[in-house]
Amino acid sequence: MAATQPGAVPLSAEDYRRQLRRAVIASTIGTTIEWYDFFLYSIVTGLVFAKLYFPESDPIVGTLQAFLIYAVGFLARPVGAAIFGHYGDRIGRKATLIVTLLLMGLATFAVAFVPTYATIGIWGAVILTVLRFIQGVGVGGEWGGSVLMSMEWARTNSHRGFVASWPQFGVPAGLFIANLAVLALSQMSGNAFLTWGWRVPFFLSIVLVAIGLYIRLNILETPIFAKLLSEQKIEKAPMLEVLRRQPKDIFLSAFARMAEQAPFYIFTAFVFTYGVRTLGATRDMLLTAVLAASVLEFFTIPFFGHISDLIGRRRMYMIGAAAAGIFGFVYFAMVDTKDPVWIFVAIVLSLVPHSMMYGPQAALIAESFTGRLRYSGASLGYQLASVIAGGPAPLIATALFAYYHSGYAIAGYILVCALFSLVASWRMGDYTNKDISREYDEGRAMDDHGHARPAH
Repeated sequence: MAATQPGAVPLSAEDYRRQLRRAVIASTIGTTIEWYDFFLYSIVTGLVFAKLYFPESDPIVGTLQAFLIYAVGFLARPVGAAIFGHYGDRIGRKATLIVTLLLMGLATFAVAFVPTYATIGIWGAVILTVLRFIQGVGVGGEWGGSVLMSMEWARTNSHRGFVASWPQFGVPAGLFIANLAVLALSQMSGNAFLTWGWRVPFFLSIVLVAIGLYIRLNILETPIFAKLLSEQKIEKAPMLEVLRRQPKDIFLSAFARMAEQAPFYIFTAFVFTYGVRTLGATRDMLLTAVLAASVLEFFTIPFFGHISDLIGRRRMYMIGAAAAGIFGFVYFAMVDTKDPVWIFVAIVLSLVPHSMMYGPQAALIAESFTGRLRYSGASLGYQLASVIAGGPAPLIATALFAYYHSGYAIAGYILVCALFSLVASWRMGDYTNKDISREYDEGRAMDDHGHARPAH
């Protein structure tokens, strides 16, 4: 397929490769910044917000209240997916990604200035909730565009899983930077971290946003969207159209993510509350362990994305879902020993099943939708999981432990999520190594799962 921009001369092979590299770098760095913002909030929620914004509540109740604000960001994600999915399929991937970056970054920057309960009472929590919602809207529109910016520049069909896994790399990279920032500032003496130190990483996010904006302004639109534009195949209401044409793919995408997303937020957000209060672990040890786990994902996410190109996207994903369901019990058996070494090892290994799914996940979901509806469909399917999995996970984990006083109850919840994902991913179509540059509904045959089959 010749790569062109509207009204432009086709790109040479060298220019094409250069644009692919730029697209991958821009998507990866952009998602790293956005996930830094999002995870920073996750970490500080468990360590700081309950004390500063709900000081008069019982510790458990205060934690639940703080995680409720945390969950608002997840409820906002499908809203962002609907808004930016529409514009991503209407005006292009690049322009939409610039807006999501600014929205997310400015909301995070503003968190640094929110007064505490001691200053303005409950209004501090209200302001946090509004900013968290805006953060969630930005993230809701970010993922789909980042994945498509990389995947739709892939020159051949045989390595789309690997190329699309690089925006996913932004998750462990953002997690690493956020944990590193909090770990460094938590070394402050006395109550300095609790008083003002926690605000510094939020303040610094504006610098990262400026870097990401510069990078994204210097990439071209993807060849697939440029082709849709030149052939006048842009839908007037792509979100409504994808809901009409591919509702099954949207819901299967959401449920397929349950085994990936729910355990992830238990292992990276709830772990701070559980580790400090129940296991007696130090905050610094937990932060260091999550840092190590995120570094491991630097390698495992692209590795499993590559493996999905070899053995098939759906097969790789189902292996990961099964591993996640089993590992929950292994995880709590290890951490409940209260031995710092076992706790550290469990946390480091906790993200391996996540990588097994998250590596191939971008291509698995994005490939399920036809090109002119891809931003809308992939974004909505991906972000709906935030409502049923990611957002409620720390809340459900906290409630289960409060009732059963056992981590194995949480492991049972992870197993249920894994079963949902296994069934959903089994029902999804597998487009590994198939052509996704043509529209799926242009009179071609359907596969055995009821999906339009792309041409080889």
